[in-house]
Amino acid sequence: MAQRMTASAKQLKPDPRYHSIVASKFVNCLMSSGKKTVAQKVFYSALDIIGEKIPDQSPIDVFTSALDNIRPSIEVRSRRVGGANYRVPTQVNNKRQQALAIRWLLEACREKKGRPMHLRLAEELMAAYRREGAAMTKRENVHRMADANKAFAHFAW
Repeated sequence: MAQRMTASAKQLKPDPRYHSIVASKFVNCLMSSGKKTVAQKVFYSALDIIGEKIPDQSPIDVFTSALDNIRPSIEVRSRRVGGANYRVPTQVNNKRQQALAIRWLLEACREKKGRPMHLRLAEELMAAYRREGAAMTKRENVHRMADANKAFAHFAW
């Protein structure tokens, strides 16, 4: 099977302000309808708010450590064995860990309505930095599900 070419795999350039590939990937995931400048404005406004609220840390360090806190190390996958479906805990590779962390963070921000996106994003990033918030709850639920199904770990192959 031919390998798919994704833009983020080889062509992703670091973001202009912090020169971070992860920040650039996050902006691309935040972007909707191809409006990259709007997504960058939201992201940088959120990091400016984080810089004001947590003055002793660099905002990009808070962002990266928040994403690291959200990353899942294990997840459950459905496996069909002998006519029955089992939820088998499996390890998560680094690219998927990052993708899940970004996805969960953005879902948590988009669920909270009524305030501008940059405020919601800054609040969720600071909560994840403190190991709190909706994205951390999602991660803990995934880990709890994997722990509950560790009896089926021998089905992982």
